[in-house]
Amino acid sequence: QVQLVESGGGFVQPGGSLRLSCSASGSIISVGDMGWYRQVPGNQRELVTNITSGGSTNYASFVKGRFTISRDNAKNTMYLEMSSLNPEDTAVYYCNADVTGLIRYSNHRSKKRSYYWGQGTQVTVSS
Repeated sequence: QVQLVESGGGFVQPGGSLRLSCSASGSIISVGDMGWYRQVPGNQRELVTNITSGGSTNYASFVKGRFTISRDNAKNTMYLEMSSLNPEDTAVYYCNADVTGLIRYSNHRSKKRSYYWGQGTQVTVSS
């Protein structure tokens, strides 16, 4: 129905950069707010940054101007450009989006609005 898929994670040295992507697919009517979260083992999942459908952005204080979020509404895709990475940025990064999609049944169909999570992509910053 609706699926979010992240990509772009990997290994990078301190001070390096990465670009993450999140693409929504399925029977999508509209996509509202989208955001990036991250989580390390034993910790709560925390908000990194988010962006509204109109392009307004918000960043967690620990980003310190190093990350940039953007989106391409025509592609239902969101990006996270990360620079000046440090070991503390090591985590699984998750995509989240407020998506309205079509739910189709044998005799009828309806639309449903819900938040969806991607499967996560690992970012490891290490020398």
